[in-house]
Amino acid sequence: MAVKDRDRFSTATRIRLIGEQTAARVYRSQTKRQARRSRLTGRAALLALVVCSLIVALAYPMRQYVSQRAEIADLQQEQDEARERVERLRDLKARWQDDAYAEQEIRRRLHYVMPGETGYIVIDPGTAEKSRTDLGAADRPWYANVWDDVDKADAAGR
Repeated sequence: MAVKDRDRFSTATRIRLIGEQTAARVYRSQTKRQARRSRLTGRAALLALVVCSLIVALAYPMRQYVSQRAEIADLQQEQDEARERVERLRDLKARWQDDAYAEQEIRRRLHYVMPGETGYIVIDPGTAEKSRTDLGAADRPWYANVWDDVDKADAAGR
């Protein structure tokens, strides 16, 4: 028995035991890796491939469908706006058929008066104070703009 105890504590025995334990750990880790790899089978890979190909195949038609639905919504909104505009124009046409409305608008827009009435046009005092040079090019008559350009060209030639 003394020989067995001595063998148990010898360096060679210890190294052998450590090697066996290490080999067992490596073997266990390899079997775990193999078990992890075996989860992805050929069927699962084929299923993943089919799902991906379906997604790719349906992506373009879905994008077209969504864009067409948006376009349809825009066209319906334009159609509603056109209907509202037609209704406003019909109302305006019906108003113009009324002689009283037409007379009122003619008086307001064209400054017409009935015989025996006196017409007045009130000028805003703030605009009357502006001189001819203070007016912008758009506010003056066209011939005044042409004459000013001729004067400027003549002055530049001197």
